[in-house]
Amino acid sequence: MIKDSIKKIRTFRKKLLSPLHEFLKDSRAVGIILIVCTIVSLILANSPWQEPYLHFWEMEFHFPVAALHLPHTFLHWINDGLMALFFFLVGMEIKRELTIGELSSIRKSMLPVLAAIGGMLCPALIFAIFNGNTPYAHGWGIPMATDIAFSLGVLSLLGNRVPVSLKILLMALAIIDDLGAILTIAIFYTADLQLTYLFAGAAALVLLVILNLAKVQRLILYFIPGIILWYCILNSGVHATIAGVLLAFCIPLSKISSLEHSLHDPVNFIIMPVFALANTAIVFPPDILHVFTSTISYGIIAGLLIGKPLGIFFFSWLATRLKLAALPSQTSWLQIVGVGLIAGIGFTMSIFISTLAYTENELQVISKMSVIVASLLAGLAGFIFLKILKPQQ
Repeated sequence: MIKDSIKKIRTFRKKLLSPLHEFLKDSRAVGIILIVCTIVSLILANSPWQEPYLHFWEMEFHFPVAALHLPHTFLHWINDGLMALFFFLVGMEIKRELTIGELSSIRKSMLPVLAAIGGMLCPALIFAIFNGNTPYAHGWGIPMATDIAFSLGVLSLLGNRVPVSLKILLMALAIIDDLGAILTIAIFYTADLQLTYLFAGAAALVLLVILNLAKVQRLILYFIPGIILWYCILNSGVHATIAGVLLAFCIPLSKISSLEHSLHDPVNFIIMPVFALANTAIVFPPDILHVFTSTISYGIIAGLLIGKPLGIFFFSWLATRLKLAALPSQTSWLQIVGVGLIAGIGFTMSIFISTLAYTENELQVISKMSVIVASLLAGLAGFIFLKILKPQQ
């Protein structure tokens, strides 16, 4: 009797959880969850629950040792702490691709590298055209980014209408784009440097490099100096998330696959949704259309919608004309245009850079809303464009 009851419970639980497991395994799941979180956050931020919802993200933490200089609000812990884990995962993906993946040889990497460079330079240039002589010029890095999860999610919706080689190109391009965004944050979006912390962080990094060169395999021996590195970077003036990338580059290649597997679900289904909830808690201004008449919004929307496909297409065409690279098999130039449109989905990284580029809440609201609108339009345009194209034979 008891065994039958247990069996029924297990069967019920399996029926209940199986659809959830199948959904989480779907490549589109991350993008869908982030969209839902963004919609929920925007609704709550403009509802009768606005005050407690916004207050929740600004809730302060008081530590017994005040001299530690740790993040002091929930929002800061998300952007400086949890996002370091996101960048740690991205850093491992970049290292794997550079060493054994699609970017491991010059021949393999030239097209996505040059396409990504074009896809970063053109949006930044377009933003500068609108904002170069204004107080908002510092936001040029916002439209440079491509969101890997969203862009690949949109491309996966097209199924067999796009060849695998095109999906690989987009993934490699987005990874290089992430590396560019990381370098941009490290070099251009830093506060005043605190040399004491910077040198201490450099010492922790040297230790990590020595561990790697000595082929040490125990991960705990990397994580302890990695935490010290994060703390030092946090207080150095360089954004703390850079520590995640630096630590990732020092992790032994043999351990990366298992670490990526372990972090994939927590990062994609906990950290990124929480980031979306916290950073899209945008209170709409009374005159919402005024948001989109700013030169900031012009620069971001035009940068992502026009600059991305233009830069990716032109630099790809130039690479093939100079015989530096060749188009992937079974792909056409029109499909490269479609990939360029989808690469205009900036979302996570663009919103993150918005929080670094501007300290004024009003400018952050304009930037974030522009990123959301541009990403939505870019995703729709890319999907429709590739949907109506005939697949290459």
